[in-house]
Amino acid sequence: MRWKFMRHRVAVLCLGILVIFYSCVLFAEFVAPYSPTHHDTDYMYMPPQPIRFVENGRFQARPFVYGMVGKLDPKTFKTTYTVDQTQKYPIHLLVKGDPYKMWGLIPGDVHLFGVEKGTLFLFGTDKQGRDVLSRIIHGGRISLSVGLLGIAISFIIGIMIGGISGYFGGTVDLIIQRVIEFIRSVPTLPLWMAFSVALPRTWSVVQIYFGIVVILSLVGWTGLARVVRGKFMSLREEEYVMAAQLNGASEARIIFRHMLPSFASHIIASLTLSVPGMILGETSLSFIGLGLQEPAISWGVLLKDAQRIMVLANSPWLLIPGVFVIIAILCFNFVGDGLRDAADPYAHI
Repeated sequence: MRWKFMRHRVAVLCLGILVIFYSCVLFAEFVAPYSPTHHDTDYMYMPPQPIRFVENGRFQARPFVYGMVGKLDPKTFKTTYTVDQTQKYPIHLLVKGDPYKMWGLIPGDVHLFGVEKGTLFLFGTDKQGRDVLSRIIHGGRISLSVGLLGIAISFIIGIMIGGISGYFGGTVDLIIQRVIEFIRSVPTLPLWMAFSVALPRTWSVVQIYFGIVVILSLVGWTGLARVVRGKFMSLREEEYVMAAQLNGASEARIIFRHMLPSFASHIIASLTLSVPGMILGETSLSFIGLGLQEPAISWGVLLKDAQRIMVLANSPWLLIPGVFVIIAILCFNFVGDGLRDAADPYAHI
């Protein structure tokens, strides 16, 4: 299976991108050039500062950015920024900056990259002068972890209910399948919204976070349950399963020791393809105001700043978090396709 997956070049590339994403959000305090709460009212809605390698027609080995100067229009009260080529800020690695505590435990003040003086806003700033790139990196910690935690809960529910339905069959299977069909017949987004409204607004950020994870899991387990049910129905008549039954093995041992391992690769592929739905669910709920709220930081929360047409027209860089959502979803889909093809003995990559 590993060899077949490695031949799927797009899937391997996407897996590498996901590894980079999760590595960045895992060490977000170190990777991000600024703290997510760092703000400067002198640079509100400042456009991105592009990285440059050429100065006065000459190539520079060390990348740098030019500073920007804002000027307030007395008629429109809009700040217009212009590049000031007299302010050159070289980009360095391992630069001291905002103090932080890695994972809330390890104190530090060294960041992966930054400038020793001046500003470095590669993706611009928001309405409070906060660095969009730093907030994207910190926000990815929530948005990407929602998918993993949600899938973990969906895995448990889907395996249990799908296994019971496929192994025992009969009336039990009939009832479970009707429940699954009812859940799948309801549009997903309204169902998410209905559950989200039930969350108390007095809950803390952590409580709402886990509440969103549970909501997405309660809606997302049906697909895996059907996959498991179909596999169990095809495997329960196999000779090795019947032999285990004749030897007096318990149903739990037969299911978890003999049947599940035989199609574990298919389960992994199915779970991988389900992660994008979880990420998109959290992003959608936070975007419409029914999920996480400030001071929590997620990609959906960041996209709320781009809801107004006027803001979007003047500050299009606020849509950049949406680009990361799209990239993450596409990567998970391609990786899932690669795993599914690698697990299929009849597929030819």
